[in-house]
Amino acid sequence: MYTIQANLSGTRSMEVSEENLKTIEKYALFRHLIDSNGIVDEAVLDKLKLNIRSLIASQEEDSKELLDLCIDVIYHENMKAFGLQQLIKLYLTWLVNQEEEEEV
Repeated sequence: MYTIQANLSGTRSMEVSEENLKTIEKYALFRHLIDSNGIVDEAVLDKLKLNIRSLIASQEEDSKELLDLCIDVIYHENMKAFGLQQLIKLYLTWLVNQEEEEEV
C-alpha cells in the first residue's frame, strides 16, 4: 500500500494499492493523458474520468478492477489535480521498480 499527498499543504492523503497501479498499467490509463505543456490540471483529471468511464461501458467482461480503481482513487473525495500529479509520479516510480525487479 502506498500513500500519496492529495493537496499542496499536505493535510490530505490517499491510499493507493499495488492492484490500483497494476490496473493503471494494464489499461495504459496515463498514456496520452497529459498535453504537451505537461500541466496536470482539473481538465486532465476530467479526461481520465471520461476515459475510464468509456472503458467500463465498452467492456463485455467484468470490469471490477477498473471500478475498484475508481472507488479507491480516481473518484476519491480528496482527488484533485495535485493528487493526480502525485499519483502519476508514484506510478512512474513504481513502473521503474517493476522493470528493475524483472531484470533481476
